[in-house]
Amino acid sequence: MKLTMVRHTSVDVKAGVCYGFSDVPLNPSFEGEAAIIKQELQKESYDKIYSSPLSRCVLLADYCGFPDAELDTRIKEFNFGDWEMKSLSEIDFLEAQAWMNDWLNYPSKNGESYKMMQERVNNFVDEVKSKNQNICIFTHSGVIRLIHVYLGLCSIEESFEFPVEYGQIFHFDL
Repeated sequence: MKLTMVRHTSVDVKAGVCYGFSDVPLNPSFEGEAAIIKQELQKESYDKIYSSPLSRCVLLADYCGFPDAELDTRIKEFNFGDWEMKSLSEIDFLEAQAWMNDWLNYPSKNGESYKMMQERVNNFVDEVKSKNQNICIFTHSGVIRLIHVYLGLCSIEESFEFPVEYGQIFHFDL
């Protein structure tokens, strides 16, 4: 089974704003970024296409020729809960400090912890892996990092040590 993962293109959100679960606009450079991704994806064939239901992934899947991608909430980005669409300076310092001290286990208010996200991503991968198909997934950096953890390529604690760029494509053999 081959697994191709595509991070969405760049978003039109100010730096320092938490936007994991939020549906945010894409940068005006979308078409140029997406054309490069489309060209690369045309080199492979896929049995199944999945996408996060957030528009930044759905629009990219559609642009790349996959308008019928199956939407799955388990491959959405990290849920920052009450922190969504807030800048770091707007988040209560003590609340943020508690989360930063144990981001693996401590959920943001009305959000999730990184291990909670890991559980939903693992559930998704277990399901698609059992189908033994070549799949392509349009998703987010957090999901891609957790796939690296799932595959034993890094520990969960190390998962933020490597960059996952906008529009970057990852290929895995499962």
